[in-house]
Amino acid sequence: MLKIARISKSFKKVEALKDVTFEVENGEIFGVVGPDGAGKTTLFNILVTLINPDKGSASINGFNIDKDYKKIREVIGYLPGQFSLYPDLSCYENLDFFATLYGNSIEENYELIQPIWSQLEPFKDRRAGRLSGGMKQKLALCCALVHRPQVLFLDEPTTGVDPVSRREFWSILKEIKKEGITVLVSTPYMDEATLCDRVGLMQNGELLKIGSPENIVAEFSGLLFALRASEMYPLLEKFKNLSGNIHYYPFGQQLHIAVSHEADVGLLYDFVKEIGYGLLDLQQITPSIEDCFIQLMAY
Repeated sequence: MLKIARISKSFKKVEALKDVTFEVENGEIFGVVGPDGAGKTTLFNILVTLINPDKGSASINGFNIDKDYKKIREVIGYLPGQFSLYPDLSCYENLDFFATLYGNSIEENYELIQPIWSQLEPFKDRRAGRLSGGMKQKLALCCALVHRPQVLFLDEPTTGVDPVSRREFWSILKEIKKEGITVLVSTPYMDEATLCDRVGLMQNGELLKIGSPENIVAEFSGLLFALRASEMYPLLEKFKNLSGNIHYYPFGQQLHIAVSHEADVGLLYDFVKEIGYGLLDLQQITPSIEDCFIQLMAY
């Protein structure tokens, strides 16, 4: 369905993408996961034919992004990171405009957008610029789907959206997948990686790892522990004196500690017992996608 081979892109001295290579299978939800500045938007802008890569190639449904860009634009849907609909047009007018743009009508693919549009229909005459953040994204998604694309690109669709709307949005994506539409979605939220069939973890323009969320977690190197303490900062200062092949980092209200070799587990327990003060709990845990990402970045 989608093949990317050694794509690179620079903006003056900044390397936004470095030899990015991966494939997306037909009908899957593929997530490009990484923090701001990782290169996600640049990659999407290349794949939807808005900008050209400096090196490399990509194809969608056999169409080359350079030679066949007009054909690609006919078979994809795109929801950019910034709200890009016409704020002075009503919800219905925006939807009708995009359907007409592709030579379709709203009625032609109404069945596909109906579950989403039904939530917007009570506000169909409201100007798009006056919608809430979550409703704006749903309208933008309707406009991206109204011509029934074969591949749907969503660039950080849940950024700035409330938690309830985020969950609703991902439920909608699961239903879109059932329609046979391939979904490529970027997100800075590590918890959303678990909702994808496969993910590519991205940082500084490079793909660090590609695989299913389960396989990425299974390939975590070593053992992971979580430590709770009443005073985190003094605890971090104490850990600077810890020897052995042990890595640690704050994780919310906890300190996550990655032990590379089982032989160092005893060293960790002895060290924690020696610290003693304000200690609440130390236990071995299953790594999350975020733990895997930190391990790939840091060591």
